[in-house]
Amino acid sequence: MPRAIWKGVISFGMVSIPIRLFPATESKDIGFRQLRRDTNTRVRMLRWDPVEEQEVPYEEIVKGYEYAKDRYVVIDDEDLEKLPLPTKHTIELTAFVEESEIDPVHYEKSYYLAPEDAGTKPYSLLIRAMQAKGLIAIAKVAIRTKERLCALRVRGDQLILETLYYPDEIREPGESAAVDEVSEEEMEMARALIEMLEQPFDPEQYKDQYREALMTIIEAKLEGQELATPEAAAPQPAVDLMAALRASVEAAKARKEAEAVSGDNGATAEKAAVAAD
Repeated sequence: MPRAIWKGVISFGMVSIPIRLFPATESKDIGFRQLRRDTNTRVRMLRWDPVEEQEVPYEEIVKGYEYAKDRYVVIDDEDLEKLPLPTKHTIELTAFVEESEIDPVHYEKSYYLAPEDAGTKPYSLLIRAMQAKGLIAIAKVAIRTKERLCALRVRGDQLILETLYYPDEIREPGESAAVDEVSEEEMEMARALIEMLEQPFDPEQYKDQYREALMTIIEAKLEGQELATPEAAAPQPAVDLMAALRASVEAAKARKEAEAVSGDNGATAEKAAVAAD
């Protein structure tokens, strides 16, 4: 498990649960360096003082809030420690709500909450109680330089803290597209298509194909190979909506039948293997 980025307590009424906070996710993006085109020399991004015309060492960098044009007030770590916020070291559970009440647009980032040795029993109690009620908890927590709204939910035998965007951090969608009238026949066909594509969510079946394709190009270039440029998909002519829906339903039906046959063949092969043993 990675290093804890925050330590404190969960406050549940008069119950305190000492916990540690760990990132629950990690980026798998392929990173690039900036190079000079002619020499492949790596380009450095300097912290540059335009007045003194020199690079500034990291240890000389401080945080500054610009309260007027080119005028700043410096805030250091000691100032941040003086913030009169109970959430600096405490996650106080202030409400329990239905998870469906939170629009997914509010979710920002996930963290695991692990109990300290002295907090394992109340931690387990909180999990069991939340599972029994089917609710998630709402709280606030100060992480780094921001007090964040958050939700605590149960995943297996683990508590996960989800930081949430505040309402004023969510942009308005702007003008919505005009809603056209649709026929009952079109609705029936669209419902049929949705039913054909309905299935349990299995994240294991999804892969980052862009990352895999990019690695293929990188490995090919390392080996001095040139890959052919795939042909761009030709723009599709406008078609009748009902015709497109019917074709989609038929394609989904055929794919489902093919998957069923493939699954049956796999089960038959497995039974044959067991019988042979």
